[in-house]
Amino acid sequence: MADPPGPARAGRRPRGRRTRYAVASVLLLLAFVLSPLAVVATWANSQVADTDRYVRTVAPLAKDPSVRKGVTDRLTAHVVDNVDVDGISAALSNALARADAPPGIVDKSHLLAGPLKNAVTSAVREVIDKVVTSDRFAEAWDGANRRAHAALVKTLTGEGSGAVEARGDAVVLDLGTVVDEVQRELVDAGFEKAARIPDTDRTITLFETDKLDEAQDAMRLLNTLGVWLPVIVVALAALAVWASPAHRVTLVAASAGIGVMMIVLLVGLAVARRVYLDSVPADVLPPDAAASVYDTFVRFLRDGTRTVLVAAVVTALAGYLYGPGRGARFVRAVSTRSTGATGRAMARSGLRTGATGHWLEGHRKWTTGVVIGASALTLFLWNHPTPAAVALVLGVAVLVMAVLAVLGAASAADGANGAEDRVRRPRRE
Repeated sequence: MADPPGPARAGRRPRGRRTRYAVASVLLLLAFVLSPLAVVATWANSQVADTDRYVRTVAPLAKDPSVRKGVTDRLTAHVVDNVDVDGISAALSNALARADAPPGIVDKSHLLAGPLKNAVTSAVREVIDKVVTSDRFAEAWDGANRRAHAALVKTLTGEGSGAVEARGDAVVLDLGTVVDEVQRELVDAGFEKAARIPDTDRTITLFETDKLDEAQDAMRLLNTLGVWLPVIVVALAALAVWASPAHRVTLVAASAGIGVMMIVLLVGLAVARRVYLDSVPADVLPPDAAASVYDTFVRFLRDGTRTVLVAAVVTALAGYLYGPGRGARFVRAVSTRSTGATGRAMARSGLRTGATGHWLEGHRKWTTGVVIGASALTLFLWNHPTPAAVALVLGVAVLVMAVLAVLGAASAADGANGAEDRVRRPRRE
């Protein structure tokens, strides 16, 4: 069949471009929606799979003043509740009566119960505070969490057992090993009753919500997809850039969109923090301790979100600098003049790059693409990158491209100097 007339072929091209734009838009929309889930899933997966990272997550709680105060208050109350202060005051009254003490003193001996309880509370608190604020407490905390790393699996999936576990609508932390250490210190200090701290009182509620089952279902799904969601998001964004007729514009749009979604995720974490603090009763966990628990548990998630945000901003900026905008042209012109001047200075000083420099000058686009691709791959394979890691990779990439440009400019200046010498030599003869 013969090709249709020219106008028909021309009319087919805009429709094809619209189709490609539509496909790219759908792919970008999917990437935008999945990007926050990918960050959360990666964080959840890393917490489950990496014991050292999990211990680093919970370790600061052992040194947080508000958490230490909460632990001290809870254990002090448990010990004092097991001290029969009323029985002691009654025994004192009986002893005074048998010793023929004045009736007024015997009748008022029960008033000693309050001061006696305060004295016991003060003494017990001093011993417990000494333990909780010591390095031994931090070591016991880290050791217990390391041995019970499977506890995080139970927190997220509701399966298994460990120091952190889900009980009904609450997530609790078992302080059994810490309580044992406190008991030994108290018994050594003369408080034999401390050995009777009930096992049922060895826990601290970290989270309490009637939506725990739904949250566990969501976290199980995110944990399952934790490895693949980031790959899917990157693949969707790359396919969108490839399918779009305007590759550079689509790359900028993809980076900007993912950056916006990271901002939305950070806002969501701030809102979730407020909801969490409002949902935790003050008698379960003091507000300052609850805030410390939340901030400690999600700090790596915040760091990961900020890292993706910084990477997205850098990618969008790079895409803009390769465009036709006035600012982009100015930046490129300044960088070209700078590297060219440096290269010419090298050539004049005798530092010539020869064939290597000529090759670099002739393949500048290819070498630039390799540097950018290697930088992106480095960040993608980096184990838990941070915004500082993004800045480091960016700095190295810019430095490498600048060095390659200078080497190429030095070869060009070398060739120009050689041609000038050949022109001047006949004149001298």
